Amino acid sequence: MMAIRHIHRATLQTWLSTGTPGQSREFALLDLRDEKSFAKGQPLFATNLPFARLHDEVERLVPRKTVTTVLVDEGNGDAEKAAPILEGLGYSDIAILSGGIPGWLADSPNGLPTFDIAGNIFTVSVADQQGTPSLSVKDLKALQDKGEDLIVLDTRTPPEFAISHIPGSQNLPAGELLLRFADFVPSAQTLVVVTCAWLARAIIGAQTLIAAKVPNRVAYLVEGTQAWAREGWPLESGEEPQFGACSDAAAQAGAHYAANLALQAGVEWIDRDGAAAWLAEPNRTTYLFDVRLLPEYEAAHLEGTTSSPAGQLLAVSHRTVAVRGARIVLIDDSEGHVRAITAAYWLKQRGWDARVYRGTLQDRIPGVRQEARESVSA
Repeated sequence: MMAIRHIHRATLQTWLSTGTPGQSREFALLDLRDEKSFAKGQPLFATNLPFARLHDEVERLVPRKTVTTVLVDEGNGDAEKAAPILEGLGYSDIAILSGGIPGWLADSPNGLPTFDIAGNIFTVSVADQQGTPSLSVKDLKALQDKGEDLIVLDTRTPPEFAISHIPGSQNLPAGELLLRFADFVPSAQTLVVVTCAWLARAIIGAQTLIAAKVPNRVAYLVEGTQAWAREGWPLESGEEPQFGACSDAAAQAGAHYAANLALQAGVEWIDRDGAAAWLAEPNRTTYLFDVRLLPEYEAAHLEGTTSSPAGQLLAVSHRTVAVRGARIVLIDDSEGHVRAITAAYWLKQRGWDARVYRGTLQDRIPGVRQEARESVSA
């Protein structure tokens, strides 16, 4: 039986602020609870990997097996059971949060972090700092009733959109906004209202369009579908939207918009040899993420990459990137690498070392450590 290292809440709080001691300061934080329990609140941006799926999925989320990996459970002993599983897979630096979630919350001066709180804090601060225009659901309804020239773009994933959405809205995942914008909004006179279930992806989407300098007026819908439902107005549901290829005109416009983002944020590029060099460093973690939509990834992808659509990386990166302080390579085959640049623009602002891959899906990158996999982010 392996010796299990337990850490207290104070240590984890320090690591969350400054990283672990050591050269790379990387560490992974895995919450072993089931999805429903995790959704009620997690310790500051943990990655949810239920205990039942640990063996099959941990290598995708934590590819470097020498990185410090912290396990958090519900105080039910799952972390102690998980540690030897990780050891059997070759992980060598495993820590357990003493007392699990109950220990984290006991006499906590910070209170209970709610689901995605770090993402919401970041995006609300973006709206405050940038002065992102907003619109209430009552104002939106009034404009719709008047027949104003507007479009409501819901930036959630197709499965989320299919479950419920504001009547008349159209699904355009946040990572696809710039690439497909001209196909969805052909007139510069149309008011663009960006929404999601609450705030995070709506603000990110609206500010992406504004920063990219689209010609339209843009606003985010305050509290999205939740606010709409609170007013007692019905939501629609239906089949998941399907996305084909965008038009050439939209692709060209998207490349122009993405170039504006890249210039503003100083987005950096990396080639095949640079990615191989990153992967070869034994003390750093590198993720290779394909930021296209899942059907595109399934049709063809660069060997060794993981599907992680850009829309999810923008505001909820912790669902896919389990190792804090890791480096990220973003792969996209669109003209101008529009989706990869969009993701890099926001990841850089959140402190990630993210680069856009300058290459093709047919490349072979030496040093890939895993087979191509599908992301489970949602």
